[in-house]
Amino acid sequence: MTTPDFPPPSHPPAAPGTPPAVPAARTRPAAGPPIRAARAEDAERLGELDRATWSTLHSVQPAPQPPYDPFFDAAHRPEHYLVAEDEDGRIAGYIRLVPPTPLPSNAHVRAIQGLAVADRARGRGVARALLRAACAEAARQGAVRITLRVLGHNAPARALYASEGFAVEGVLPGEFLLQGAVADDVLMGRALDPAPPGGVLVDGVLMGRALDPDTAGTGTPPS
Repeated sequence: MTTPDFPPPSHPPAAPGTPPAVPAARTRPAAGPPIRAARAEDAERLGELDRATWSTLHSVQPAPQPPYDPFFDAAHRPEHYLVAEDEDGRIAGYIRLVPPTPLPSNAHVRAIQGLAVADRARGRGVARALLRAACAEAARQGAVRITLRVLGHNAPARALYASEGFAVEGVLPGEFLLQGAVADDVLMGRALDPAPPGGVLVDGVLMGRALDPDTAGTGTPPS
């Protein structure tokens, strides 16, 4: 993950009229990898990716040790995740998008709480494509703002976020002690452009409406 994987808040109910938090079954931003909503059957592969990419560069959690917790649970549901795929259908990365708190007064904001890219897929724009897809999906849900947290020493992630319009909005100095070294907790955020009617734009490509949970991942378009 390129953002600290802090324990998330409980997921609040969606605002009235908001479709499930997933884009079309499979979308391809211009010059980027196919991106789709996560499915329950992705759990094993996502868990393997999460463990393979663990590092104190971006994680504040201890190194994973067996027996491993399930990737999905009540607070980490498939609909919270977008995944990028290789041409052969292997998962190349994921991003997690959730409301930051269960408070109605905070419902206009979305937070990125996890981003990981497989080593084999680095340098191909996967993280940027996932970040843009998450911003587009947040706007589609009606959010006007998106935030994230990143460790101060994670220069590559901070550069990516800054290049996509995120600005530093606060710093908690020395918030974490990771393998004997202190690390700052950097808070970043940006405003979101409204989503166009009928879908969201990613790299100039119109993405479809959210899928109904019963058709998510099947390729069946929503009615």
